[in-house]
Amino acid sequence: MEHTYAVIMAGGGGTRLWPVSRREKPKQLLPLLGKETLFQGTVARLEKLFPPERILVVTVEEQAREMRDQVPSIPEENYLIEPSPRGTASVVALAAAVLKKRDPQAIMAIQTADHHIRNKDLFHYLVRTAFDVAQKGYLVTLGITPTFPATGYGYIQQGEALEGDYKYPVFTVRRFKEKPDEATAQQLLRSGDHSWNSGMFVWHVDAILAEIEKQMPDLYAAVNKIASVWDTPDRKEVIRNIWYGLKTQTIDYGIMERAEKVAVLPAGGLGWSDVGSWDSLFEVLLPDMNGNVSTNAQHLGLDTHNTLVYSDDEKRLVVTIGLDDMVVVDTGEILMICKVDQSQKVKDVVEHLKKHHQEKYL
Repeated sequence: MEHTYAVIMAGGGGTRLWPVSRREKPKQLLPLLGKETLFQGTVARLEKLFPPERILVVTVEEQAREMRDQVPSIPEENYLIEPSPRGTASVVALAAAVLKKRDPQAIMAIQTADHHIRNKDLFHYLVRTAFDVAQKGYLVTLGITPTFPATGYGYIQQGEALEGDYKYPVFTVRRFKEKPDEATAQQLLRSGDHSWNSGMFVWHVDAILAEIEKQMPDLYAAVNKIASVWDTPDRKEVIRNIWYGLKTQTIDYGIMERAEKVAVLPAGGLGWSDVGSWDSLFEVLLPDMNGNVSTNAQHLGLDTHNTLVYSDDEKRLVVTIGLDDMVVVDTGEILMICKVDQSQKVKDVVEHLKKHHQEKYL
């Protein structure tokens, strides 16, 4: 594990968890699931595998300061600052280019700052296995064995079992699939050979940079130029001149869908959640006997079932009477109430606020 590194992608906004996740404090910086923030939980999970000096964080300046305060153990030089978000392809490319300059033998595990994983021991086992596979030149993705026909995730179809003495089943990837409709998701679930795309990857810096050079040559040239001046006084000016001209693209669409040497570890029992929307908290937090979930609030529920209550003031008493299948979020400044099955539409509210220039609520 000497040349292994973790790279945390931490620049997202998490608009589907509005009104708690806001521009100034997005979801990864919030204690949504307990006392720890999602970012702190991610670092704690990784520290079993990596010392702090081998954990890098790619984020934007306005979030980096809070992250340094939350996790002071990560060296300041390990925060790679984007002038503005340009998609996960740019995040991966920048981290790979900087890491290659620091350690040409580096193998990197890409993680996101806002996922929750309950089974940490299995996670560590998977990552160690993924590093073994990555040593063979594969781009490795950690898949999640589907438990229901999700339409909010991309899917990965596994091919043949990968030859080798690995401690966990590894398969070649036949293809990546975009987020499906309900009927297609049902079909993919029944097929038994598909995993959810978790967005967690492991690869050697040479392997991923070679794919970026082949498929996104402009991005490859840009990050190499940035990496060449990373430890010099010219860094800020060079990255500012280059970064805003980059095309916004995800690593999935930009690289993985057309890459040839890709492997997947389909993980069941990981207890994974991307904590992507209010209804996803039901998967992570323990409900009471009526199916209600309360976090950071005192909740008195009369004739209330399968309802989530969240407050940003743990002393605040929230009373619900006769509610079923609801989400109640109280930030003091904003009160949001919606049906559980409509909680994905929060992003539409955010778009409405942007359109009508109600910036103070974003």
